[in-house]
Amino acid sequence: MKKILFINVCVRKESRTKKLALQLLKGLDGEISEIEPNINGLKPLDESLLIKREELTADGNFSAPQLDAAREFAEADIIVIAAPYWDLTFPALLKIYLENITVCGVTFRYTEEGFPEGLCRAEKLYYVTTSGGSIVHNFGFEYVSTLANEFFGIKDTRFISAEGLDIIGADAEKILNEAIRNCTAS
Repeated sequence: MKKILFINVCVRKESRTKKLALQLLKGLDGEISEIEPNINGLKPLDESLLIKREELTADGNFSAPQLDAAREFAEADIIVIAAPYWDLTFPALLKIYLENITVCGVTFRYTEEGFPEGLCRAEKLYYVTTSGGSIVHNFGFEYVSTLANEFFGIKDTRFISAEGLDIIGADAEKILNEAIRNCTAS
Protein backbone atom coordinates (compact mmCIF):
# COMPACT_ATOMS: atom_id res chain seq x y z
CA MET A 1 0.00 0.00 0.00
CA LYS A 2 1.29 3.45 -0.92
CA LYS A 3 2.22 5.94 1.78
CA ILE A 4 0.58 9.30 1.22
CA LEU A 5 1.88 12.26 3.22
CA PHE A 6 -0.59 15.13 3.63
CA ILE A 7 1.16 18.34 4.71
CA ASN A 8 -1.57 20.65 5.95
CA VAL A 9 -0.57 24.28 6.54
CA CYS A 10 -4.14 25.59 6.46
CA VAL A 11 -4.75 27.57 9.64
CA ARG A 12 -8.45 28.33 9.21
CA LYS A 13 -11.01 25.80 10.46
CA GLU A 14 -13.11 26.27 7.33
CA SER A 15 -10.15 26.38 4.94
CA ARG A 16 -11.07 26.29 1.27
CA THR A 17 -7.58 25.00 0.47
CA LYS A 18 -7.99 22.09 2.85
CA LYS A 19 -11.42 21.31 1.37
CA LEU A 20 -9.85 21.11 -2.09
CA ALA A 21 -6.92 19.00 -0.82
CA LEU A 22 -9.26 16.56 0.94
CA GLN A 23 -11.07 16.04 -2.35
CA LEU A 24 -7.78 15.20 -4.03
CA LEU A 25 -6.89 12.80 -1.22
CA LYS A 26 -10.19 10.94 -1.74
CA GLY A 27 -8.99 10.05 -5.24
CA LEU A 28 -5.63 8.70 -4.11
CA ASP A 29 -5.13 5.08 -3.18
CA GLY A 30 -3.02 4.52 -0.08
CA GLU A 31 -2.56 5.09 3.61
CA ILE A 32 -2.73 8.80 4.46
CA SER A 33 -0.59 10.33 7.17
CA GLU A 34 -1.23 13.99 8.01
CA ILE A 35 1.23 16.45 9.43
CA GLU A 36 0.29 19.93 10.60
CA PRO A 37 3.51 21.88 11.25
CA ASN A 38 1.76 24.26 13.68
CA ILE A 39 0.61 21.30 15.80
CA ASN A 40 3.53 18.90 15.32
CA GLY A 41 5.95 21.22 17.14
CA LEU A 42 8.27 22.08 14.26
CA LYS A 43 10.25 25.24 14.90
CA PRO A 44 12.31 27.54 12.70
CA LEU A 45 15.92 26.44 12.67
CA ASP A 46 17.91 28.61 15.02
CA GLU A 47 21.60 28.18 15.73
CA SER A 48 21.16 25.53 18.43
CA LEU A 49 18.77 23.41 16.33
CA LEU A 50 21.03 23.71 13.30
CA ILE A 51 24.10 22.68 15.30
CA LYS A 52 22.20 19.70 16.74
CA ARG A 53 21.09 18.63 13.26
CA GLU A 54 24.64 18.95 11.93
CA GLU A 55 25.94 16.82 14.83
CA LEU A 56 23.30 14.16 14.21
CA THR A 57 23.98 13.91 10.49
CA ALA A 58 27.77 13.98 10.98
CA ASP A 59 27.41 11.03 13.39
CA GLY A 60 25.08 9.23 10.98
CA ASN A 61 22.30 9.32 13.60
CA PHE A 62 19.42 9.61 11.14
CA SER A 63 16.96 7.94 13.53
CA ALA A 64 16.96 10.87 16.00
CA PRO A 65 13.51 12.36 16.75
CA GLN A 66 14.62 15.74 15.37
CA LEU A 67 14.76 14.11 11.92
CA ASP A 68 11.37 12.35 12.11
CA ALA A 69 9.67 14.78 9.70
CA ALA A 70 12.49 14.44 7.16
CA ARG A 71 12.37 10.64 7.29
CA GLU A 72 8.58 10.62 6.93
CA PHE A 73 8.85 12.90 3.89
CA ALA A 74 11.62 10.80 2.31
CA GLU A 75 9.63 7.56 2.79
CA ALA A 76 6.34 8.84 1.31
CA ASP A 77 5.21 7.57 -2.09
CA ILE A 78 2.92 10.54 -2.76
CA ILE A 79 2.99 13.98 -1.16
CA VAL A 80 0.07 16.42 -0.97
CA ILE A 81 0.75 19.94 0.28
CA ALA A 82 -2.24 22.12 1.17
CA ALA A 83 -1.09 25.74 1.43
CA PRO A 84 -3.27 28.81 0.93
CA TYR A 85 -1.91 31.49 -1.41
CA TRP A 86 -0.65 34.24 0.88
CA ASP A 87 1.38 37.24 -0.25
CA LEU A 88 2.38 35.65 -3.58
CA THR A 89 3.60 32.50 -1.84
CA PHE A 90 2.54 30.35 1.17
CA PRO A 91 2.24 30.59 4.96
CA ALA A 92 5.49 30.69 6.97
CA LEU A 93 4.56 27.32 8.49
CA LEU A 94 5.39 25.64 5.19
CA LYS A 95 8.82 27.26 5.06
CA ILE A 96 9.48 26.05 8.62
CA TYR A 97 8.45 22.54 7.59
CA LEU A 98 10.62 22.61 4.46
CA GLU A 99 13.71 23.81 6.30
CA ASN A 100 13.20 21.01 8.85
CA ILE A 101 12.99 18.29 6.19
CA THR A 102 15.78 19.44 3.90
CA VAL A 103 18.38 17.25 5.58
CA CYS A 104 21.54 16.04 3.87
CA GLY A 105 21.62 12.28 4.22
CA VAL A 106 17.84 11.92 4.59
CA THR A 107 16.01 13.76 1.80
CA PHE A 108 19.05 14.51 -0.37
CA ARG A 109 22.82 14.09 -0.57
CA TYR A 110 25.59 15.80 -2.49
CA THR A 111 27.30 14.08 -5.40
CA GLU A 112 31.09 14.09 -5.72
CA GLU A 113 30.65 17.04 -8.07
CA GLY A 114 28.79 18.97 -5.36
CA PHE A 115 25.29 18.76 -6.82
CA PRO A 116 22.26 17.76 -4.75
CA GLU A 117 20.80 14.34 -5.48
CA GLY A 118 17.35 13.41 -4.22
CA LEU A 119 16.82 10.55 -1.79
CA CYS A 120 13.03 10.74 -1.62
CA ARG A 121 10.97 7.95 -3.08
CA ALA A 122 7.83 9.97 -3.89
CA GLU A 123 6.76 9.72 -7.48
CA LYS A 124 4.41 12.74 -7.27
CA LEU A 125 3.96 15.89 -5.27
CA TYR A 126 0.65 17.75 -5.45
CA TYR A 127 0.59 21.40 -4.40
CA VAL A 128 -2.96 22.51 -3.59
CA THR A 129 -3.89 26.14 -3.03
CA THR A 130 -6.75 28.61 -3.17
CA SER A 131 -6.67 32.38 -3.54
CA GLY A 132 -9.01 35.30 -3.12
CA GLY A 133 -7.75 36.88 -6.34
CA SER A 134 -5.89 35.67 -9.38
CA ILE A 135 -2.57 33.93 -9.01
CA VAL A 136 -0.28 36.03 -11.17
CA HIS A 137 3.09 35.17 -9.65
CA ASN A 138 3.16 31.74 -8.09
CA PHE A 139 6.37 31.91 -6.11
CA GLY A 140 5.06 29.33 -3.62
CA PHE A 141 4.54 26.52 -6.11
CA GLU A 142 7.66 27.47 -8.05
CA TYR A 143 9.76 27.26 -4.87
CA VAL A 144 8.27 23.93 -3.74
CA SER A 145 8.48 22.46 -7.24
CA THR A 146 12.13 23.49 -7.64
CA LEU A 147 13.04 22.13 -4.20
CA ALA A 148 11.22 18.87 -5.01
CA ASN A 149 12.95 18.52 -8.40
CA GLU A 150 16.45 19.72 -7.56
CA PHE A 151 16.91 18.51 -3.97
CA PHE A 152 14.43 15.76 -3.23
CA GLY A 153 14.40 13.99 -6.61
CA ILE A 154 10.62 14.30 -7.08
CA LYS A 155 10.22 15.12 -10.76
CA ASP A 156 6.43 15.05 -11.07
CA THR A 157 4.99 18.11 -9.32
CA ARG A 158 1.40 19.17 -9.95
CA PHE A 159 -0.43 22.41 -9.22
CA ILE A 160 -4.12 22.39 -8.23
CA SER A 161 -5.95 25.61 -7.43
CA ALA A 162 -9.18 27.51 -7.09
CA GLU A 163 -8.67 31.21 -7.81
CA GLY A 164 -10.68 34.42 -7.62
CA LEU A 165 -12.74 33.32 -4.63
CA ASP A 166 -12.96 36.79 -3.05
CA ILE A 167 -13.39 38.96 -6.14
CA ILE A 168 -16.48 41.16 -5.90
CA GLY A 169 -19.33 39.47 -7.74
CA ALA A 170 -17.60 36.08 -7.93
CA ASP A 171 -19.53 33.00 -6.94
CA ALA A 172 -16.90 31.54 -4.60
CA GLU A 173 -18.87 28.37 -3.90
CA LYS A 174 -19.28 27.70 -7.61
CA ILE A 175 -15.58 28.31 -8.30
CA LEU A 176 -14.53 26.03 -5.45
CA ASN A 177 -17.01 23.31 -6.44
CA GLU A 178 -15.74 23.45 -10.03
CA ALA A 179 -12.16 23.05 -8.82
CA ILE A 180 -13.27 20.14 -6.62
CA ARG A 181 -14.97 18.45 -9.60
CA ASN A 182 -11.81 18.87 -11.65
CA CYS A 183 -9.55 17.77 -8.82
CA THR A 184 -8.35 14.36 -9.88
CA ALA A 185 -5.21 12.46 -9.15
CA SER A 186 -3.84 11.74 -12.58
